[in-house]
Amino acid sequence: MENVQDKLKEIMKLTSVLRQDYPVETGAFLGFLNKAESGKALNIKQKELINVALAVAAQCEWCIAFHVEQVAKAGATRDEIVEAGFMAVIMHGGPAYMYMTPLLAAIQEFLPEDT
Repeated sequence: MENVQDKLKEIMKLTSVLRQDYPVETGAFLGFLNKAESGKALNIKQKELINVALAVAAQCEWCIAFHVEQVAKAGATRDEIVEAGFMAVIMHGGPAYMYMTPLLAAIQEFLPEDT
């Protein structure tokens, strides 16, 4: 990943351009983002740790940069952030493992003599 600060600058530039050129769509997205993050059951650190895990699972370098910055500001430790990343590894790997079920079913249907 290139410089993390560069990723954050790219996010700001993108948001600025989209706000100017597509204010309705960008406003709707940012409004949804604010509403979705306004729940009271989880604190900001917990929410950002979840966001870190999702950013890793989505393989989004910009998201990783943004949410690590946010969770660091919320007081997370290095170990908490890395552990959140490992939860993404589990879930990103786990669903692929589960898709072995339809794979095996398809093999059974199309190549029954090989099973």
